[in-house]
Amino acid sequence: MGYSARYHATSLIAVFLALAIGILIGAEFGGDTLTNTRKDLEHSLTGNLEDARERADELSQELGRANEFSSRVFPVLVRDQLRGRRIGLLAFGDLPSDVSGSVEDALTPTGAHLVGVGVVREPVDTNGLASDLAKTRFARIARDPDTQTAFATGLGRQLVRGGTLLEPVRGHLFSRASGNFGALDGVIVVRDQPGEMTSPQKSVAGRIEAGLASGITATHTPAVGVESSEAEPSSISFFAGNDLASVDDVDLVAGQLATVFALLGAEGNFGIKGSADRLLPDLLAPQE
Repeated sequence: MGYSARYHATSLIAVFLALAIGILIGAEFGGDTLTNTRKDLEHSLTGNLEDARERADELSQELGRANEFSSRVFPVLVRDQLRGRRIGLLAFGDLPSDVSGSVEDALTPTGAHLVGVGVVREPVDTNGLASDLAKTRFARIARDPDTQTAFATGLGRQLVRGGTLLEPVRGHLFSRASGNFGALDGVIVVRDQPGEMTSPQKSVAGRIEAGLASGITATHTPAVGVESSEAEPSSISFFAGNDLASVDDVDLVAGQLATVFALLGAEGNFGIKGSADRLLPDLLAPQE
């Protein structure tokens, strides 16, 4: 369920107080005045430490109750909100297991069907794609940036609406995939680039990612970029820059709720990080 900021801060205070007591006890003070001062400080700090521990326990209990409440309320709020809708999950680079699990947790009560999952290979295998596309207008994809963008944009549209472009390149485009894209009612995007890519590889990956996002949003189908509350580096600026709604805490119940309502059409950057507009979107009425 993530960490409570207040609980975390109180725990840190308790740790520093404990360290202060240890320093004072271990110090060599001379004279009665210093000895008395040391004892007074020890007594005061010990009392503060006990108070901090009690407050930490209280906050921990409050957090537990809040988590239990949100976990119970979430299925009620989203039940059947996406009934029968076909949702696709597209990941760039990698799909962390905690994020995929959180997405499944978000969708399960909604009645939606996660029909297609694809993880775009990064670094992008442009030579493999060039071989697959040798007899098409995208034959120069291995070397031409404009062709890379055009290919990715067209493919993004077809991932949502369906088409013939995906199947020939599926093996070289995706590092892993399951299910089928096309006729989608919503798209969830995840971005987890590998850190060891060279600058040219990053440039190619960036064009493919931006093109896919552009193609998806051009269909006017609800699409949302998601990441966990501890994702580092964050991809929220990428999502926002490519006109995707975003959720920066999909591992938390609030983030899962925001994801569902983004798939219903809510727009904005939702979550707990500094880049978020607000924690949650307005709770939209289900669309018939």
